[in-house]
Order: sequence, then structure tokens, then C-alpha cells
Amino acid sequence: MKKIEAIIRPSKLEQVKQALDEYGIKGMTVTQVMGCGKQKGRVNVYRGQEYTINLLPKIKVEIILRDNRVDEVVELIIETARTGEVGDGKIFIYPVENAIRIRTGESGDEAL
Repeated sequence: MKKIEAIIRPSKLEQVKQALDEYGIKGMTVTQVMGCGKQKGRVNVYRGQEYTINLLPKIKVEIILRDNRVDEVVELIIETARTGEVGDGKIFIYPVENAIRIRTGESGDEAL
């Protein structure tokens, strides 16, 4: 099993959710996060004073999958979330040792 962690633009969340749903991915965790990278924030003006916002709002989508589906799902997220501009986000892939469904006690792939 693998965990896909995708950091994307908030404006792309609905498109990514819809694409994952159409692919058959029903379970995911979505978190509002703040971060910075090459985008480096932006300058705002409040009451005539400029100030820099270094941490920008992003969305983190977490999905646990069987190993054989990872490449397809990563490509789907890339195609859906990409705008071509700096700040599109990143995808991280982690190994998952085990998953356990609390309700039934099932573990491993059966828990997914």
C-alpha cells in the first residue's frame, strides 16, 4: 500500500475530487494547509501599507491505495491540478505498512 499526499491550489480541489471520484477513488482526507515554496508568497496592501504574506493557502489531499493504482492516480492528479504556473503544488508518495478498518477489524488491502 502507498499513501499519496498531494498539495494543490484550493481552486483545483473540486476538479481533483471529481476526477478521483470518476476513477473510482471514494476515500480521501482533505485538509486546509498553509505553505510556501518557489511561489514565495505575495504582497498585499492594507490601509495603504504593503505587507508580505509568505505562507499561502493550499489544500492537502491524502489517499491510501494499493500499489498497482499509484501511477495512474498520480498522473490523474497532475493532469487535473496543473495550471502551468508556479505554485501548482507537489505530490509525495509514502509506503504504508498497514491499514485497519476500526468497524470490522479488517486489515491490509481489505481495509481499503
